[in-house]
Amino acid sequence: MHASERHKRVLLIVGGGIAAYKALELIRLLKARHIAVTPLLTKAGAQFVTPMALAALAGEKVHDDLFSLTDEVEMGHIALARAADLIVVAPATADLMARAAAGLAGDLAATVLLATDQPVLMAPAMNVRMWEHPATRRNAARLAADGIAFIGPEVGDMACGEQGPGRMAEPQDIAARIVEMLNAGEQAANDQPLRGRTVLITAGPTREPIDAARYISNHSSGKQGYALAAAARDLGAEVTLISGPVSLPPPAGVRVIPVQTADEMLRAARDSLPADVGVFAAAVADWRVKAPRRGKLKKAAGPPQLELAPNPDILATIAADRNRPRVVVGFAAETDDLLTEARRKLEEKGCDLIVANDVSPHRGTFGGDANEVTLIGPDGTERWPRLPKRQVARRLMRRIAAMLEG
Repeated sequence: MHASERHKRVLLIVGGGIAAYKALELIRLLKARHIAVTPLLTKAGAQFVTPMALAALAGEKVHDDLFSLTDEVEMGHIALARAADLIVVAPATADLMARAAAGLAGDLAATVLLATDQPVLMAPAMNVRMWEHPATRRNAARLAADGIAFIGPEVGDMACGEQGPGRMAEPQDIAARIVEMLNAGEQAANDQPLRGRTVLITAGPTREPIDAARYISNHSSGKQGYALAAAARDLGAEVTLISGPVSLPPPAGVRVIPVQTADEMLRAARDSLPADVGVFAAAVADWRVKAPRRGKLKKAAGPPQLELAPNPDILATIAADRNRPRVVVGFAAETDDLLTEARRKLEEKGCDLIVANDVSPHRGTFGGDANEVTLIGPDGTERWPRLPKRQVARRLMRRIAAMLEG
């Protein structure tokens, strides 16, 4: 346990969803880390967990009423908003996110979120269709732009019987993120080696249209690229994240440019130069359909004959650009001859460092939360153990910061 974990306080807002039961385990994990928890239970959340259960685990009173006479005599909602070192919303329902994004204050939870100047972490949990609805995506983007951090949602089976992104992150992962955020709040300003630097990152897959309904793509989730963007931000950089289509919430404090195709990604990358650092973590489709159909190809016509054309090589193009970043880092996702292919890529692309990772299905790299990478540079090879992608991102961005100073 870090000393910085002692005497910290979290205000835990429990929203109304079946995932509310996970809040009980989250409290237990935080208490085990000597982090005090003040529970705030929404009216909807009380349909899933009881105030008594929360109070018993937290060892503190549960707050649930904006118009409590005893609390509000002393402006209780303001005190709650300011007393905690971190506010955590778990589960963060679509309704809670919408009200927070709109700046509403109709109940205690929304009022506290509006009144606080402390960092906020949300753990979304909802049906996959609700998470992917444009309104929820807009709300998540708005909240991230306002500085709110997100963890999850994860992909998995949900209580409604559907499967996809929308499952709340597991309590142990949320607890670990809380500890990270509490510790990060204590970092000295001089522990930001990328302060004043600009960092360009690409992430996720691209989608190359076949017709009006189909496309060529891959299994990239964008998690590693998004983790890199958050790590660069935490180290003080001004970050631009060019993202293919993913189901991840945008990182707080990061400029996100959404794209679909490789051509769009290259254009956005060029428009984002100059930059001090370029990290190209996106899994860009190597080929596109030369002449995609405007309408939908009909099954009755039989298998179509598709003429493919090569996509632009974004890494090589930016590495050769007149506004080339000082440090250019590429990713090599391979299933065979990993190190050989990575070394070839380092030589051919003109970059300074290649991060090689094995994306064979049994590795669980695509879509997973961990990664095992090998760094290939002009001075040799360095293999890292399998680590959570957030840790890979932090180590890599610190290495890049050292390269800038070298």
